[in-house]
Amino acid sequence: MTISDRVRVKNVQILSDDYYVLKKTTFEYHRGNGEWQTQDRETYDRGNCATVLPYNLAQRTVVLVRQFRYPAYVNGYDDLLIEAAAGVLDGEAPEVRIRAEAEEETGYRLGDIKKIFEAFTSPGSVTEKLHFFVAEYDPSMRVGSGGGLADEGEDIEVLELPIDQALAMIADGRIVDAKTIMLLQHAALHIFR
Repeated sequence: MTISDRVRVKNVQILSDDYYVLKKTTFEYHRGNGEWQTQDRETYDRGNCATVLPYNLAQRTVVLVRQFRYPAYVNGYDDLLIEAAAGVLDGEAPEVRIRAEAEEETGYRLGDIKKIFEAFTSPGSVTEKLHFFVAEYDPSMRVGSGGGLADEGEDIEVLELPIDQALAMIADGRIVDAKTIMLLQHAALHIFR
């Protein structure tokens, strides 16, 4: 029996369709013990996204960004978030979108990018699947100042950090963004060994 055989959608109600879509779905789920159980779940569909960690192996550095995130602030985080560059796919291929996001946010026009994995970051309520990339960079790839797009509300600071400092920032709580932690841990295990 596939998962599709175990789910019967009964009703979908759109609760909000503003910036993204919030739905309430009533469905029946075929449990492991053979019973059908009716459940209600809210899902937040913000689209799929991509993220990239630019790294310089010779200098042992990475490029991250720092910006304001209202959801983190309203949940008690009273600082700017340090993150890997990322963005919503908006119907484009992940490889195409992440190149544009990296240039908009960091100012670097990346060459070869490598996809390392995909992951659901909050599958209990958010439909987003995130495509993770790494890419080598060097100073000659800097074609702009970065900073994001002001008309999209972005006010981004570009950070070039030694990998050891970035990893220490996870340990001391200065980096708390999940996608960034995942990329930095990947870099520590597979790039900066």
